[in-house]
Amino acid sequence: MLRKVVSIAGKPGLYSLVNQGKNMLIVESLADGKRVPAYARDKVMSLGDIAIYTTDDDMPLGDVLDKVFAFTEGKPVDVKNFANDAEMREYFGKILPEFDSERVYNNDIRKLFSWYNILLAAGFTKFAQELESAEKPAEESEQE
Repeated sequence: MLRKVVSIAGKPGLYSLVNQGKNMLIVESLADGKRVPAYARDKVMSLGDIAIYTTDDDMPLGDVLDKVFAFTEGKPVDVKNFANDAEMREYFGKILPEFDSERVYNNDIRKLFSWYNILLAAGFTKFAQELESAEKPAEESEQE
């Protein structure tokens, strides 16, 4: 499911991929349900393609979001509640202790929490499993 959720550079929020046109994608805002075009010139990134740097291998975003969901017990993260960036990094370190503190920036953590809150409000509860289940039917249909 995260493969069909995209972020568009320069536009706030997250969008669900609805359809594909000749030189554009039709996307729907997860926040308000409005459909807008995303043109070829727009930088569109699927959440399924994003990973977080760790000290070992990179961890897919779906796995990180599952860890955030488990740590917060399914509640949103209030980014404004942190006194400073160091407190936010410490909180993220409790969720994902193996994150690479040199390559993961404060803005990355803030954006991850923001995306988590948007996805949670849109009804997502299992991030990595939804990604896997979305890929399995496609693989099965290719084999038939």
